[in-house]
Amino acid sequence: MMNTLVSTEWLAAHLNDVRVLDASWYMPADRRDAKKEFEAEHIPGAVFYDLDALSEQNTQLPHMLPSPERFARDMGALGVGDGDMAVVYDGAGLFSAARVWWMLRVMGHDKVAVLDGGLPKWKREARPLEQGPPRPRQAHFTARPVAGQVRDFAFMQKAVGNTQILDARSLSRFTGEEKEPRPGLRSGHMPGAVNMHYRSLLHADGTVKSDEELRRIFAEKGVDLRAPIVTSCGSGVSASILMLALARLGAPETSLYDGSWSEWGGHPEAEVVTG
Repeated sequence: MMNTLVSTEWLAAHLNDVRVLDASWYMPADRRDAKKEFEAEHIPGAVFYDLDALSEQNTQLPHMLPSPERFARDMGALGVGDGDMAVVYDGAGLFSAARVWWMLRVMGHDKVAVLDGGLPKWKREARPLEQGPPRPRQAHFTARPVAGQVRDFAFMQKAVGNTQILDARSLSRFTGEEKEPRPGLRSGHMPGAVNMHYRSLLHADGTVKSDEELRRIFAEKGVDLRAPIVTSCGSGVSASILMLALARLGAPETSLYDGSWSEWGGHPEAEVVTG
C-alpha cells in the first residue's frame, strides 16, 4: 500500500530517492507555529508545505483546494515533479499530512504516501534531523484533476439522506454539545451523517491502526465500504484521514466535502441537527 503509508524505516532507507513534505498545521488552540518548528527541526531534505498559504485564497472558507494551475506551480516550486515519489508527514503524528496526501491524489499524483507516525515517531527513533529554512529545487509538476473526488455544497444538499456521509469531528462537536472553534458556525451535524472521529482510526502514538482494525471500526458504524462515501470534518483536514483509511481498505467510490462544516454550519440554507 505504497500509495497510502510508508514506515519510518522505509523512509530512512529511501530518503535520497523521494521528495519529503512537512505539512504540519495546527488548530489555533494548540498555540503552535508550524513553520517555526520546521526551521528548528525537520526530516533531512524536507520542504515546508504551508497549508494556509497554499490553499485557495479567493474564498472565506479555510483550506479549500486551489486551482490546478496554482497547485502545479506551488508543487513545482517545492521541488515535487511529475515522476517524483512524495512522502508527507506532520508534527502531530498524523493530522494535516493526510490533507496534502489527498490534495496530491486529487490532482492526479498517485506516487504519494504519508509517513506513518510522522515526525514524533521519527524523533523517538533518534533518526537524523536538519535545521534551517527549506532549500527546494524547481521541478515541473502537471496537475491532472481526478473527477468526482471533491464535493461542493450543491452536491451535499442532494447527498443528504441518499449517500453515506462520515463526519471526522469529535463526538461532542458532532452532537452540538461543544461549540464550534470557528466563529459564526452553528453546532451539530448534517442529517443522516455518521460520526467517525478521526482519532478512532489511530493508535495513541499517531500511527494508523491495522487494516483489520479499520475494517472493524467502519463495520461497527454501519458503513458499507462498497457504496459511495463522502467524508467531512471542520475544514477538510481530518476528513482526509478518513480518506486515507478508506483508500487502505480499497473503498471504490469515495470523495471529500471540501467546504465541510466551515461551509455547511454557516450556510443559511443548510439543515443542521443535534444530538
